[in-house]
Order: sequence, then C-alpha cells, then structure tokens
Amino acid sequence: MSGATLIVPAAAWGAVAGALLPRAAHRFSVPAGEAWRQRCPGGHPIRGWAGPARCARCAADVSSYGPRSVWPATFTALLCAVLALVTGPRPELVVWLLVTPVGVLLAVVDLRVHRLPDPLTLPLAAGTPALLGVASLVPGHAGDLGTALLGSLALGGFYFLLFLINPAGMGFGDVKLALGAGAVLGWYGWGAVLLGTFAAFVCGAVYGGALIVVRKAGRKTAIPFGPFLLAGACAGLLLGAAG
Repeated sequence: MSGATLIVPAAAWGAVAGALLPRAAHRFSVPAGEAWRQRCPGGHPIRGWAGPARCARCAADVSSYGPRSVWPATFTALLCAVLALVTGPRPELVVWLLVTPVGVLLAVVDLRVHRLPDPLTLPLAAGTPALLGVASLVPGHAGDLGTALLGSLALGGFYFLLFLINPAGMGFGDVKLALGAGAVLGWYGWGAVLLGTFAAFVCGAVYGGALIVVRKAGRKTAIPFGPFLLAGACAGLLLGAAG
C-alpha cells in the first residue's frame, strides 16, 4: 500500500473530524481567566463539545454562533491527505491523523482569542509521546521514540526560556504546546526539530511584518504564535517523513 492509496480515507477522516470542531472552538474561545462558554449567544445551553456551532432553539437567522464547519473541515481534510501522501503506510501516520484535528482546533482558538487552552495542550503534550511509543512497537515505523522524547523536552525548554525572557511576547500556552510539537518533530530527528523551530519563527515574522505594512498592527502588538508554532511543526514533520 502506498501513500497515494491512503489519501482518500485520510481526507475523509480529516473532513469528518474538522466538521466537528466549530462547537469546541466556540466554547474554548474565551479570554484567559474566564470559564468555557456554556451557552449560545441566545442564552440556550450548549450540549457537548463536538459538532457544528448552531443552536436549534434560536431563530434561523441567528442560529449560527461560531465558525462555519466548511473551513475547518476542508483544511483538516487537506492536511490529513498531505500527511498520508508523504508519510505512507507507516504506523506513525495514525498518530499524525489523531493529533491534526487537535492542532487545527488550537490554531482556531488562538487566532480568535490569543489563548491555547490547557484541556488541549496538556493532553497533546502527554498523549503524543505515548502514541508514538505505541507506534514504535509496530514494525515499519520510520522514527525514533528516544529522540521524540528529547525533542519534546528540548523544544519545551527553549520556549520556556523565551517565556522567561519576554513573558509579554511568548505565552505559557506556547510552552505547553511546544512539548507536543517537539515530540512530533523529534520523531524524525534533530534536523526536523531545527527546521520546524526555524519555520515557526519565519512564519510568525512574515505575518507580523505583513500586519505592520497594512497598518493593522504595531511593532509591539501581540500576535498569536500558536498557529505558527503548529505550522512550523507541520513543515518539519513533512520534511522528516519525506526523508
């Protein structure tokens, strides 16, 4: 079985998983220190965390209260398809497909409210190495669990140092997210870790620079770094898997 034969099932998984993210994105998208949303804008209780962000009890013209399902579904599907194509039928592909929707959800929430929720970052930090540990027991894997664990500690430590130096520019949520990202990158070696780290800061710098050029931000404007950390991890992962 080649990576091409896995594209369709991987994309289908990504589309389904992505379509279930909007409700969680709405509930998690609150400023730091506030409780997760329990009600829709119309005051009706929100049941569950997975599914579209629509309220059946609100009027049709105001029933949508969060991001539309088509965008996270499409993006997650495309990302899963690319991961399947590049990784191929290796056991770690299952890990990548499981963590991808979580990464997309974190990116959406961080872009909306500049927050990376602990209920997402902490399970990702602990669960990713655990899942890779299982993958390392299956014949045919192409990574190294030891380097994945060291990569998690190294990238988490690096971001923690940045947090200590400049807490206003690097949130502690980014530190916790870096633990999971470091494990993903470390699976394919230190080259992937370095590339993923470099790509994250390049993406963040380009985004920040573009905002300054169009005068939507200043030099001291805080930007959500989580999406760029995740983008860098994706870049390093794809290069590592392709190698």
